[in-house]
Amino acid sequence: MSSPIEQSQANGQRLPEWFRVRFTDQGDFRDVRGLIKGLRLHTVCEEAHCPNLGECWSHRTATFMILGEICTRACRFCAVATGRPAPPDPDEPERVADAAAGMNLRHVVVTSVARDDLPDGGAGHFAAVIRAIRSRLPDTTVEVLIPDFQGSRESLAVVMDAQPDVLNHNVETVRRLQRAVRAKAFYERSLGVLRMAKELEPDTATKSGMMVGVGETMDEVEETLRDLRAVGVDLLTVGQYLRPSEKHLPLARYYTPDEFLAIGVLARQLGFRHVASAPLVRSSYHAHEAVTAR
Repeated sequence: MSSPIEQSQANGQRLPEWFRVRFTDQGDFRDVRGLIKGLRLHTVCEEAHCPNLGECWSHRTATFMILGEICTRACRFCAVATGRPAPPDPDEPERVADAAAGMNLRHVVVTSVARDDLPDGGAGHFAAVIRAIRSRLPDTTVEVLIPDFQGSRESLAVVMDAQPDVLNHNVETVRRLQRAVRAKAFYERSLGVLRMAKELEPDTATKSGMMVGVGETMDEVEETLRDLRAVGVDLLTVGQYLRPSEKHLPLARYYTPDEFLAIGVLARQLGFRHVASAPLVRSSYHAHEAVTAR
């Protein structure tokens, strides 16, 4: 099995030395892979070519991707396949709960493809997964990384009523680059989803993330962080964009570790409760650490 970081090299450019990651397929990694495949589940770790797959699976953590492996959108940064997805699997919530129990997870992260073909965007399925995990693992915290549900407050309310501990929705990039990066999504809509989540459940932690290296300026990064704080976002992730293939959005540049550090310092000054800002950070990387942040 090749390393996802090898699959993510952009335009033949050599990865900077801070991207050197040792990939492993030993021990717990194989157990997790076997459990996921045995339960016929998908993970964003695999589908999105996450560079942290080896580390996370070796530590018995994974991010479950529900509602299939085919997305109804075609964001230019994303490696997930696009097409016509199958109907939701009614047994999937229980299988996700089984996997979480089998991995002995204390914090479960669940995401999905975008399902614009469904009337509720998949919100009811998210709620069913949250409740299945709660029933099986009552002391485990649950984080959901949701699509925008096309801005539907009703769909979002279905998810919030299921009481996730963290509601995550990524803004992904700065305002100016939204259409180039994710043509079927909108910056203001994403901010609206995060605002509505706080309105519906003020005590639920909200989270968002963005990638850098697609052509934004530092002033635009700061503007995005301020916009996220203005709608009450508590938790933040910032990571380096890595091009999944030559068909995807070109890489503009690599940020240095010092630049990520500076972004993290700014974010904390703006009031984010927890910030993960580093080259290999992804939306659910070390997500359990953010849940206990105060």
